[in-house]
Amino acid sequence: MITYVLDANTVSYLIRGEGNVGVNFRKKIVFERNFYAIPYIVAYEVRRWLEDRQTKQMKLFLSQFTGLFSIVATKADMEPAAWDIAVEIYIDLKQKGQLIADADILIAAYCMSKNYTLVTRNERDFRRIANLKFVNWFE
Repeated sequence: MITYVLDANTVSYLIRGEGNVGVNFRKKIVFERNFYAIPYIVAYEVRRWLEDRQTKQMKLFLSQFTGLFSIVATKADMEPAAWDIAVEIYIDLKQKGQLIADADILIAAYCMSKNYTLVTRNERDFRRIANLKFVNWFE
């Protein structure tokens, strides 16, 4: 079994039904019975995005998402090892002059500490992180 970590952009495409994210989610999670997790940092990014929209549809999804988040949150805690990995990623990227957003570093560190696979469309930034497993379900 694989545990997939959904990045904020993946969740937003899932909400809006864009690309093949929904099809791949059903295939990988529902039919193949893999697992998924949404780390707190991603939940923050998604909730911020949804609250900013202030539409009835988005508010409805926010209440559904909050329920979903409470189910996966226990699997999404960052352990001390993840913080050490985050520091290593930051130093490596800074030395190369290729820094990315702190939130993305934390998401990558979380995935790497648990040997999970990140689902993101942001290949440009996450490709910079050595040994991070990621896939793009959009296409």
